This record gives sequence, C-alpha cells and structure tokens, in this order.
Amino acid sequence: MGKIISITNQKGGVGKTTTTVNLAAAVGAKGKKVLLVDIDPQGNATSGFGINKRSLVHSSYDLLIGACEAKDVILSTEFEGVDVLPSNIALAGAEIEIVELEDRTLRLKKALVPIKADYDFIFIDCPPSLGLITLNALAASDTLMVPIQCEYYALEGLSQLVATIRQVKRLYNPTLDLEGVLLTMFDGRLNLTVQVVAEVKKFFPQKVYKTTIPRNVRLSEAPSYGQPVIYFDRNSKGSLSYQALAEEFLSKNRG
Repeated sequence: MGKIISITNQKGGVGKTTTTVNLAAAVGAKGKKVLLVDIDPQGNATSGFGINKRSLVHSSYDLLIGACEAKDVILSTEFEGVDVLPSNIALAGAEIEIVELEDRTLRLKKALVPIKADYDFIFIDCPPSLGLITLNALAASDTLMVPIQCEYYALEGLSQLVATIRQVKRLYNPTLDLEGVLLTMFDGRLNLTVQVVAEVKKFFPQKVYKTTIPRNVRLSEAPSYGQPVIYFDRNSKGSLSYQALAEEFLSKNRG
C-alpha cells in the first residue's frame, strides 16, 4: 500500500515544488514506483516533468470536483518510475466550487484510494497557502514534509504551520505525522543560516533531515527544460543533494 506524503509550506518560494519534483524523480530512479500529484494551480510540478499543462484533457481540478477518476488523469512520464497526476490553472477556482460539495475536505483522499496500492510513494505538491485544497492534501496524507528556507522570515510561519497540523489531526486526520523538515537554499557560511537551523531543530526535534539543499543554478535551470535535475545535470550540487535526500528518505521508510 503506497505511502502518501504532502510537501507543504504556507510560505511561497521555499523550494516546495523543486523538492517535490526532484525527490519524486530521485526516489523513482532508485527503483520505487512513484506518483506525483500536483494540486498547485500554477502547475509547476507538472511542467517540471515536461508535461504541457495547457494541453491537458483532465487535471487534478476534474478529480477534486468529482468529474473523473484518478486513473483517467494520471500520465506516465519518460522518467524512471514516475507518473504524474497533473494540474493547471483550472484548479484556481476549485476552492470556491469545493466549498459547496459534500465532504469538501476529503475529496482528494477518496479520489486516491483506488490507486494508492499501485505506488510505493505518492508525493503531493501543495499550493503555498493553507486553504481548502491544502487541507484536502493533509487529510489524504500519511505524513507531511516541510521545506524551510534558511532565512529569517521562514521562522515566522512555523507556529502557524504547527497549529494547522494540530487542527488537521483533530478534525480530519488523527494519524497525520510529520515526515521531516528539509532545509533549503542552504549556505553554511552565513551566520543567519546557522541560527535558522538551530531554531528549526528546536521547533522540530529529531525531524530535521541531515541532507540540506543548497542554492544551485542547475536546480533553477532544470524546470525550463522540463526535466528533474538528476536528468538535467546528474553531477551538479543540486542533483547530488536530492539524491542524498532520496537515500535518507528511503532509509527512514524501510520496513
């Protein structure tokens, strides 16, 4: 039975989509069967795998409003082990539509049940907000992974995120657990980075990954070529860090 992991942070620009795309690709390349579910209306994770979001017949929008099933939306990719359930801008209006629907926070959970067993891991790329779409992801997930940028403002949202996790556990998903916290845009030479790391470790003891993700030009360039970084430039710093993260992630998920 596949494990469902939401990759989420209500703050934008923290490397959330970069992490979803590159971790999914790196885990797939290690022989696991992976599904990336894109529920961000921007659809950047979709285009990160070379899928043209403008020419989609179905998207995660259709899934959330109940117009079709997951198997009708999922696309296979040219990258080892990875399928994508894509998104596009149609999803932008979904929050308003879902409000009126029955079980509005459980739409995604119910939609993923029939295909969960087909995958080892299902990674959900969430929008940078704590709205109804993100609540659907958290209600559907076994765990959540939080990328945090090594900057001062990253700390400001932590208490809000922790409060949301508590609320989701209480109302919708009592078994939701924290998969881990990933430090992104890491530069160990900066005092601020060291301070942020110390604060985050205090906030989330035992949950911060040893692997950190550096700022890296190749990581920024790869999406414009529609490729995860391990296919775009396998030996770049960014690629090696996501390969190391995949190893660490899998070692914690053995058994």
